Amino acid sequence: MPLRKKPFRFPPWQRRGLKAIIHGFALGYVAWLFLAGITDQLGPDPVNTLINETGTWAIHFLLLTLTLSPLAKWLPSPEPIQFRRMIGVYAFVYAFAHLFTYIFFELQLDMALVASEIVSRPYIIVGMIALILLVALTATSFKRLQRKMGRKWQTLHNSIYLILPLALLHFSWSQKTFWQEPVWYWLVGLLLMSPRIKRWYSTYQRKQQGRKSTAKKGRGKENIV
Repeated sequence: MPLRKKPFRFPPWQRRGLKAIIHGFALGYVAWLFLAGITDQLGPDPVNTLINETGTWAIHFLLLTLTLSPLAKWLPSPEPIQFRRMIGVYAFVYAFAHLFTYIFFELQLDMALVASEIVSRPYIIVGMIALILLVALTATSFKRLQRKMGRKWQTLHNSIYLILPLALLHFSWSQKTFWQEPVWYWLVGLLLMSPRIKRWYSTYQRKQQGRKSTAKKGRGKENIV
């Protein structure tokens, strides 16, 4: 149920200001993380802290991206959608920083070791699939490509609903547990996905009922003949 009867809009200056705050935080935090890591201010294991922080914040931005559409309907307002592309791009930025930290600092750019790690650790494969999909979404997030791709664009960008569980699986697997911290991310993800799952199931039921109805009509015609 919408919170308001009439949708509201931000004045342009407020929208620009909020975007500037988000840009400042997202870019500032990842820059501070790397600076703190280089200057040895991230505790006894700075590389592990950097890997964990960039990974968890990539998930934070993914969850926030999936929050914007329901929020737009609930308010109601088109304003949250204005931030969806930007938040999604930062999910990719942090996910890429996560991979970069792992390869550059943890594995010291040893490509033979990188290949060995990918083959021997399934959770890395899961994370790589999620990142590749994020690359595809980021590369096609421009309006010009959206117009060119038409319906294919929406089909591709619906893969965000696959990226989230893949990212959560990668996170849980790397933590060697689905409980403690990971379980809270799964609960939030399930909460965000449940309306969409319900809608997909309703669509599936309607299609099944339509097929059954068509099949019955076909059998009825055969009996008449």
